[in-house]
Amino acid sequence: MIQIHFERLRALGLTPALANLASTLSPDTEEDSRQLMRLTEVHRETVRVHDGEAEHGARALPRLMRTLAEEENALAVGDWVLAERDVHGQLWVEARVPPLSRIVRRDADGRRHPVVSNVDTALLVMGLDDDFNPRRLERYLALVQSSDVLPVVVLTKADVIARTEGALEERIASLQGRMPAHVDLLAVDGTDPQTKERLAAYLGAGQTLVVLGSSGAGKSTLTNTLLGVVVQDTGAVREHDSRGKHTTTSRSLHCLPCGACVIDTPGLRTLRPDVDEATLALSFGDIESLAANCRFRDCKHQDEPGCAVREGVGSDRLRNYHKLLRETRRDTMSVLERQQQLSVWKQRGKATRERLRIKQGSG
Repeated sequence: MIQIHFERLRALGLTPALANLASTLSPDTEEDSRQLMRLTEVHRETVRVHDGEAEHGARALPRLMRTLAEEENALAVGDWVLAERDVHGQLWVEARVPPLSRIVRRDADGRRHPVVSNVDTALLVMGLDDDFNPRRLERYLALVQSSDVLPVVVLTKADVIARTEGALEERIASLQGRMPAHVDLLAVDGTDPQTKERLAAYLGAGQTLVVLGSSGAGKSTLTNTLLGVVVQDTGAVREHDSRGKHTTTSRSLHCLPCGACVIDTPGLRTLRPDVDEATLALSFGDIESLAANCRFRDCKHQDEPGCAVREGVGSDRLRNYHKLLRETRRDTMSVLERQQQLSVWKQRGKATRERLRIKQGSG
């Protein structure tokens, strides 16, 4: 049987459902001495795992890495894995327990990349200084909506924005019209110890949170505040745009004193949510609702007359929706469909250049 120390792993987020999934990976006819652990860091050649008492360095079996890579389903921080030491004392990750939740992004070529696994709540952190960017926040919301993870928007640096009268209220009001009604929004000073109390509803024993946001948004500062000690490095931000200097370079899982876990993450350089059109609609529910009142049933909400969406939704939010929709449709295309689309774009470009040449020649 697989060694599952449930009581000591429960503080790391182990649930009966995950323990049952792990037990199904044990062969019925062979003795299984592998131990259930949680992945706390993933590096290029090595990983770190936690057995409920201490962290250990480990390596993943090459065949496991190859299989997961072929499935675009690589190991991620938060995964539960089965590990065992060889005769030389080296700890090897031999299997991954199927995750119950998973946040996944896509790269520019449409390939999937896991961000974190087995997370209950995602704290979407955005600074109220020059980091403030509603369009980027909408992308993070779409990223999380597809994963069965609860999103919570945390606006940091409230102490900084409060120096300008009315600025905090103005920025919160600008977001409330762009966010789904069920998403909680909190404005905090990430360095204030009372921030833990404001987030207490999401910090129950056995819960796992992930902190997502751009560099310089205050993710590591918030993580340190939740931990009560300085574990994650924090750095200055550039004055002209409030962007950080990537002081957090890899994802890492930490155990909180309250019994929950938090995963700190670096800013995502490529933020393309792994969503389909139906999931994207959940993040833009106002557009879907208003679309029922458009004059034309197949209204694209662009230049059609009688479009209720254009009248009821801000132009910036609508442009962001159209951009995400185009990316979503492209990501779900087959290789042949992408090649055909590229061919059409090339033909259009060639025709445009030819018309320009003729026009210039006639002038």
